[in-house]
Amino acid sequence: MVEIFIGLEIHIQLMTRSKVFCSCEMISGEEPNTRICPVCMGYPGVLPAVNEQALFLSYLMGSALNCTLAQKTWFDRKNYFYPDMTKNYQISQFSSPVGRGGWMDYLEKGELKRVHIHDIHLEEDAGKMVHQGNFSLLDYNRAGSSLLEIVTEPELTSPEAAEVFLQSFRSLVRCLRACDGNMETGSLRCDANVSVNSLGMGLGTKVEIKNLNSSRFVRKALEYEVRRQSRLMQAGKPVIQETRLWNEQSGKTESMRTKEEAKDYRYFPEPDIPPFVPSEAFLNRVTSSLTELPAARELRYIREYGLTEETAHYLAEERERAEYFEELISSGTEVAAAAAWIKGELAKLQGRYAFSLSDGTLPPQAVTTVVRMTGTEELTVQQAKQVLELMVQRGIVQPEEVIAQEGFKKAEDDGELKEIISKIVAEHLNAAEQIRDGNMKAVGYLMGMVMKETRQSADPRTARRLLLEEIGCKQEE
Repeated sequence: MVEIFIGLEIHIQLMTRSKVFCSCEMISGEEPNTRICPVCMGYPGVLPAVNEQALFLSYLMGSALNCTLAQKTWFDRKNYFYPDMTKNYQISQFSSPVGRGGWMDYLEKGELKRVHIHDIHLEEDAGKMVHQGNFSLLDYNRAGSSLLEIVTEPELTSPEAAEVFLQSFRSLVRCLRACDGNMETGSLRCDANVSVNSLGMGLGTKVEIKNLNSSRFVRKALEYEVRRQSRLMQAGKPVIQETRLWNEQSGKTESMRTKEEAKDYRYFPEPDIPPFVPSEAFLNRVTSSLTELPAARELRYIREYGLTEETAHYLAEERERAEYFEELISSGTEVAAAAAWIKGELAKLQGRYAFSLSDGTLPPQAVTTVVRMTGTEELTVQQAKQVLELMVQRGIVQPEEVIAQEGFKKAEDDGELKEIISKIVAEHLNAAEQIRDGNMKAVGYLMGMVMKETRQSADPRTARRLLLEEIGCKQEE
């Protein structure tokens, strides 16, 4: 039997307008090497200045992760050479990080779990290498970006747990609006440290897997590495402390370099940046900017509203979705209906028309009105869906305006509906005969004609019953 010890080093690009030590704007998708200046390129004689918003978001993250926040923090130079770091050193934090000793709670299969945080520290990002055949290109637009590194304790005990934790962490940073959480573009990146040892023997030899850009790759790389280290142990061979890379094509980790220690980086205090001492007003602003975090919100939805784990997770995962859900409830929509409409029709419309729940396209009060009208049978469900879609298409925020434009109303007179159905059956005798012969697929065809003729105002169950009666068939059980 073996024990698995996994710790993550998560890097997030903070959502600041400019870089961490210079005024270059942070705009993605620009032409290579067009968002650079002498400061972020490390020209001799330049003087960096700390981005206050980067410090604020760092302290906000530290507070959300229950860390002990630094009453005085400063920066260090981490010396190393990589092609994507022009200065041959990185301005980072080593001896005085923004926060230490926190924790993060997350839900795994409905169970609340906790992982402790070793520290979080602010630093500058490196540039980006683009490999083409036998040569590499360098884009320094990203160099100097505000990068926050969060280091967990090695308390995750399986690759699956690491995947779930990272997904939960992504929801947290998006909830705080500290980072967009996009792993595909590198806004959120992860290095995974893993060691395997015999049961009860404590930590084994740590191996780092570098630059993982999806939670799925984190799980797959860790699964392979656990198997590799376990086989080495069984064969009586040592595990070498090193840095490895994940190769998705081969499904294996590959050796990159031996793992450096802190002494190899020759840290010393950054001489050009004075220490930062947060004021009381600064810390109060941090505290007032905190909000209910996704894991806590998800657990509350399960306990308070009786939602399923899957539905609670879907609603709590994104802040704007959770806030919209609660606004729907506050405006009078029942909990179950609010969850169903957000997961169903609103999600479809968002996918079709690419709007945000928070941008006012479909105000919560308007959706509540439409849902209420289905409950009072002023609208059929199909009509309600049409009203919402037409509101999006036409830029109208009052559902009553669309209802008036379209003349929507729910059919109230069964006699009128019978006349419509009788007319349709008379015009489609072949379809009616097929239904009498047991071909029930033709029912859908005739029902479509009925709903079209009534402009979706007929209650589908009533219409189906009357249609089958008109044809001379029994309603299916």
